[in-house]
Amino acid sequence: MMMSALLSAALLLLLPGTLTLDNKPVPIEVVVANSLLGKPDVIYRTQGVYRGVLLGAMRKLMESNTDFKFTYTEDPNYGPYLVSVNGLAGNDKEHTYWELLVKTADGKIMRPDVGIGCYIPSANEKIILNFTKM
Repeated sequence: MMMSALLSAALLLLLPGTLTLDNKPVPIEVVVANSLLGKPDVIYRTQGVYRGVLLGAMRKLMESNTDFKFTYTEDPNYGPYLVSVNGLAGNDKEHTYWELLVKTADGKIMRPDVGIGCYIPSANEKIILNFTKM
């Protein structure tokens, strides 16, 4: 009993340091693309925090740049779902939606297995929010 109490106390002493060890900014670009209307891409630059999720970096961008806006809904099973970017929302009847793509530092474009609430951007990635149709 005494040993488990000591281990718990030791863990509590270590925990705050582990959360703040490396809060270096992680620079990323957010590219808003509209493959349906053929509009030119709009590029925004922002920073996330080390091991922070994309949703946090997007919120930070929206707070610092009035030209970038987004909305999302919270699905109880799947988490945040991107609804609109810069006033343009997906439409169920038209089968349009915002697709999350990532261009990695080596130039490859991938579709993450997770959404904006779980994806952890790496430094210098391009986050592509692509308005498209199913």
